[in-house]
Amino acid sequence: MTDALRPMTKQRLYEQVLDRLRQYVAEGGLRAGDRLPPERDLAQRLGVSRASVKQAIVVLEVQGLVEARHGGGTYLVRDSLDVEPVDEMVERRRRLPDVLEAREALETKLAELAAERRTEEDLAAMRSALAHMTREIEEDAHGVEGDRLFHAAVTAAAHSSILAEFMRSIADQIAESRTESLRQPGRPTRSLAQHQAILDAIADQQPNQAATAMRRHVRTVAKVRLLDWDPEGER
Repeated sequence: MTDALRPMTKQRLYEQVLDRLRQYVAEGGLRAGDRLPPERDLAQRLGVSRASVKQAIVVLEVQGLVEARHGGGTYLVRDSLDVEPVDEMVERRRRLPDVLEAREALETKLAELAAERRTEEDLAAMRSALAHMTREIEEDAHGVEGDRLFHAAVTAAAHSSILAEFMRSIADQIAESRTESLRQPGRPTRSLAQHQAILDAIADQQPNQAATAMRRHVRTVAKVRLLDWDPEGER
């Protein structure tokens, strides 16, 4: 049965604020590093409550588009505010916990098996992935491709065709969780360090240590602002 005729919903007030902020940044030629007006000023100029402005700023933070410095204002991280539709964020927020739960279960076991079965070629692939991620971070990127390569190398090193198939079946959802995690402030360098700990345990053929290091890493991945965000906080 189609849901095309489901009840109409009123656009959240903070979504309208997001539209205005995107227009303000574009028309004003603002660039990464520029500061947005204070929340109080934005609220007065837009004729809305500070709560609505604050919720809009939170959405921009969750998407990694701005950085709110305590007592120091809100600054652009990019040259534009290409905001993901809120409804898509809501859907992603809904499914993310299940994806993270599956990742912890699967990848912890994969790390354990990798420590038992890895070859020198497997270790070389993991080291190459970390080198790639290091270069990405040095170039002010988030290290997404290096992260993908590392986890793929760990999966390959487990030499388990069934677990590898499970991982392929949720590859899109894993990619989504990866992007969400790596855009958290300071997360790329922290993830890189955790990857190194996983690699060290695998190289030393310590299955329990490898599993523990992977579990710690996936639980860090799970710490994202999106899960703390309340989409209905202000209408």
